[in-house]
Amino acid sequence: MNPHRLSFVFIVSFVSKRFLLVFALVAPTAHAFDQTHAAWTALLGKHVVVIDGGKASKVNYAAAAQDRAALKSYLDALSKVPPGEYAGWKKPEQLAFLINAYNAFTLEKILTRYPDLKSIRDFGTVFGNPWKDKFFTLFGKPMTLDGIEQDTIRAPGAFDEPRIHFAANCASIGCPMLREEAYVADRLDRQLEEQAERFLSDRSRNRHASGTLEISKIFDWYKKDFTAGYKGIDSVEQFLGKYATLLADKPDDQKAVRDAKVKVKYLDYDWALNDARR
Repeated sequence: MNPHRLSFVFIVSFVSKRFLLVFALVAPTAHAFDQTHAAWTALLGKHVVVIDGGKASKVNYAAAAQDRAALKSYLDALSKVPPGEYAGWKKPEQLAFLINAYNAFTLEKILTRYPDLKSIRDFGTVFGNPWKDKFFTLFGKPMTLDGIEQDTIRAPGAFDEPRIHFAANCASIGCPMLREEAYVADRLDRQLEEQAERFLSDRSRNRHASGTLEISKIFDWYKKDFTAGYKGIDSVEQFLGKYATLLADKPDDQKAVRDAKVKVKYLDYDWALNDARR
């Protein structure tokens, strides 16, 4: 064989390998997670029914049950995200991912027994507890809904964002509405603020009445999240003062709410399923 030809083949082979190596280093991951959560937005757009002028929502679980394959495909995509990839994301990407995961896996939990339940609590609060049941996988290990919300989102120093309580949905009437679109990093702050405004505008769950601020039990259960110095705020009343115009109609009442000079009463929580067919 011609020795010059041998040299040429070697050079081409060497260059090709170098090119492939460089390409492998810079090429994007073939299965990178979709940060737009488009599949989840598509499902929410079809099955979330916005009511009360945008202040609340219900879910068409019967129709969602027919879309179970699409839901499971999205859940599989969530479950496939490795811990290392998640750790490399920006904080808003992480938080949007976790809120969407919480809501999507809650929907899946309901569908495992729908229509034979009237409340998420029908799964049980001790045995079969839906929030402590390891019924899915996340970050390569069995996970619970409490594992997402209580242990990850609410972990001290992780996000320190009390408005997540207006976004994470427990499939109940008393809970802040399930949003009709996915949470996404580049609009997350705006979405969380809108959720807060929607929930606090709903006079069936939060209101000023006869000198008393009657508010959701959420503010009692998660009081420390609203009193941990969030944006300089150190009380639930002070947090709610930002939304005085949503909670009260009269200027004097709004001022009392704004100045945190009101008594607080926590309303009973409605655990009935947020089913659009009921």
